[in-house]
Amino acid sequence: MLNPMETEHLRACNDCAAACLQCATLCLKEGDPKPMVNCILLDMECADMCRHTAQAIARGDAHLQAISLLCAEICEKCAAECGKFEMDHCQHCAEACKRCAVACRSMKN
Repeated sequence: MLNPMETEHLRACNDCAAACLQCATLCLKEGDPKPMVNCILLDMECADMCRHTAQAIARGDAHLQAISLLCAEICEKCAAECGKFEMDHCQHCAEACKRCAVACRSMKN
């Protein structure tokens, strides 16, 4: 069973993955998505990493700290990129990524 910190970490990862997937989808539906190519690519990478991290949390993976640190790095990059755009979905994604990065950096073995 997960402790409260692990539960919060899992929730942050799942929330971030969902926000990133929504952001990527909505960016693609913008009138001209070309300026958002890096945003979309980072959204997809971040969503994948957050889902992987959530799985590692659920398993109690021995490499959780290293996985979490990598996830935090990717989340921070995604937050910075999404934060460049004014659309609500990008701003929501940036905030979810920031929360996830904080949760990931708080994980210690």
